[in-house]
Amino acid sequence: MTGPGFLAVDSGGSGLRVVVGARGRGPLARSESGEPVRTGARGLDPGHFLEQLLPMARALCAEAGPVRLEAAVVGAAGMASLGEALRAELPDALGRELGVRRVVLAADAVTAYVGAVGPRPGAVIAAGTGLIAIGTDLACWRRADGWGHLLGDCGGGAWIGRAGLEAAMRAHDGRRGGSARLLASAEERFGPAAGLPGRLYPRTDRPAVLASFAPRVGECASGGDPVAAGILRAAAGHMADSAAAVSPAAGAPVVGLTGGLLRMGAVLLGPLEEALAERLPGAQRIIAEGDPLDGAVRIAEDLTTGSFTLPGDETLLWVTSPAGADVTRADDVRA
Repeated sequence: MTGPGFLAVDSGGSGLRVVVGARGRGPLARSESGEPVRTGARGLDPGHFLEQLLPMARALCAEAGPVRLEAAVVGAAGMASLGEALRAELPDALGRELGVRRVVLAADAVTAYVGAVGPRPGAVIAAGTGLIAIGTDLACWRRADGWGHLLGDCGGGAWIGRAGLEAAMRAHDGRRGGSARLLASAEERFGPAAGLPGRLYPRTDRPAVLASFAPRVGECASGGDPVAAGILRAAAGHMADSAAAVSPAAGAPVVGLTGGLLRMGAVLLGPLEEALAERLPGAQRIIAEGDPLDGAVRIAEDLTTGSFTLPGDETLLWVTSPAGADVTRADDVRA
């Protein structure tokens, strides 16, 4: 045996990413699946999650030494609103099947936060297909947006893509606010504009399809298109609004940025710098130190070394005691 070990999991739209490590030695083995966890009437499906995770975890434990798993951290997209069944079933299942004594079930926004800035006060903007901001003063968590492409996710990839396609359709109709460049790009990407509703509306993956047009908006903005540039300025403003809503009131805030949308580069980051300077004067902006899986690993390492300091939350960061009880409201969550 290599001593106390941990299991760290990131569950997202592309499947599971899993790490097994040991106290004092860090990550020792890692693997991933290519299948996202199914969502059903009970939300995220714990049976499907365990079908994928348990064989991977056992194989990784053998590869790593083996290790004796004491802690498991699961960060999952949808945990906050769709994680009730996971919270009800995973702690007992991981204890029974893997011998895990303490389990943390976290929204992927929380693991993204820890991966970006570590366990310290601040705010993080997680910008991908959707957009959510999360912040903490280490006493509680605050969340802004992340409400999906119909109700929010303002400034995220789907929002930018939808705004770009709207501008394309305006140009197609001859209405004000349209962009001929965006129209040409949309037709190159999707085909004739008049047929776009029929190709888009029936899709079950509409957010991803919309977000696939966001890089085209960035390209048009870089090429001098004022409509595309205006869309990115508006997106940056929405991001900064969300960060300001969750940033701790005391001290000079640290604002971390994470997510695939940031790969658009200066055409988006420039307006975002300006928006953050206006809404959060004195904020220190940092690019993420790591991703959500790195955040899950950091939380797991802190659990095994007794240095876990993050506040619990009934939906965002749910922590079990060694006996399996929910202790998110108890003092020892931050011990």
